[in-house]
Amino acid sequence: MLDYLSQLWETSSLSPHGICLLWRPELIWTHVIADTLIGLSYYSIPLALAYFVSRRNDIQFGWVFWAFAFFILACGTTHFFAIYTLWVPDYGTEALIKIVTAALSVFTAIALWPLLPRALAIPSAVQLQRLNEELTRQVSERNAALAALQAEKAERLKTEEMLRQAQKMEAVGQLTGGIAHDFNNLMTIVVGNLERLEEKFRDDPTVYRSVKGALGGAERGAALTRKLLAFGRRQPLAPKRIDANELITNVADLMRRAVSSQVSVDLDLASGLWPIEADANQLENALLNLAVNARDAMPQGGSVKVQTQNVVDPVIPEIVSAQGPYAMITVTDTGAGMSPDVLSRVFEPFYTTKPVGEGSGLGLSQVYGFVKQSNGYIDIVSTPGKGTTVRIYLPRARPQVDPAAETSGFAAGFPLGQPG
Repeated sequence: MLDYLSQLWETSSLSPHGICLLWRPELIWTHVIADTLIGLSYYSIPLALAYFVSRRNDIQFGWVFWAFAFFILACGTTHFFAIYTLWVPDYGTEALIKIVTAALSVFTAIALWPLLPRALAIPSAVQLQRLNEELTRQVSERNAALAALQAEKAERLKTEEMLRQAQKMEAVGQLTGGIAHDFNNLMTIVVGNLERLEEKFRDDPTVYRSVKGALGGAERGAALTRKLLAFGRRQPLAPKRIDANELITNVADLMRRAVSSQVSVDLDLASGLWPIEADANQLENALLNLAVNARDAMPQGGSVKVQTQNVVDPVIPEIVSAQGPYAMITVTDTGAGMSPDVLSRVFEPFYTTKPVGEGSGLGLSQVYGFVKQSNGYIDIVSTPGKGTTVRIYLPRARPQVDPAAETSGFAAGFPLGQPG
């Protein structure tokens, strides 16, 4: 081995490579310049690879980059040594450098082929972009589904709350109606006996005054029971076919007198409004109650607007949807409005936000009971500081049938079964 190495580095019997080129300057310097540029490039590439791998700790198969760096560095060294051997025949050292370069080349080549399937399995930039777009789409769909789920949950909670409110109002109405019915029977007996006493002691001022006071109190109690019966939907009604526009026009003067001079009452009545079947007196009382409530909500003045409109299939929050047709009466004021907490209890009997002695808390509950007993619906919307809107939906009256036209299949100018 020592003899082999000594012979490998023996240069006395060898000639430099420049002799082969006859020391022609154009050949010598062409080789020098070319090998220098190649060697510098080969030294630059490993430095770039080493810098890249050292800065990117997440890179996969980093050892391959280092293998390429050492292999290319060895190749660059052979080119620099080729310049050296143009003048110095140190071909043994050059051979050892080539052996190292060959070993690095063989190792890199052998290691590279088994790595190719794993390297090809790495997603490309286009594939990563597509995967990212797909992930973004799935995230958007998930967010949309979550938003829809939240909206559905909110709607379900709202529906459950409305159902609980309706059940509570139904239970309160039944309890109130039952108590008011029995109390009304008692008040009938009391009023009847007091009227007999009034007739009997008419000539006795002292007794007469006492009986008269008791009779007045009993009549106020009877009026209270009628309001409670109205809320409990057990009051006696006398429904008939009426023109709501005509009734509103007639009651408008009473509404104007019920409110202060600072409050205006305006009418916006739809032409061709469908007739309704309801108790005219109770509807007038309902409109007056709404006008008085609007007045109390506008101590500094404002306006009350009464509108009518035909509605086929209204969307009513209380029941989500209702099959019409209905004639809708809307009463809107520009008052102080109500908070959501007050609005949720506005139809409860005896509930009022007015000071003690200024309200019984039965006005809106009486309107609620009348509308329900008339097979209608009532909806109230209020915004604090902006006002309140009450919508009353009363069912359209059935078409009147002309007995003389029954045999011909026509009633009031329309075929049977169609609205008139």
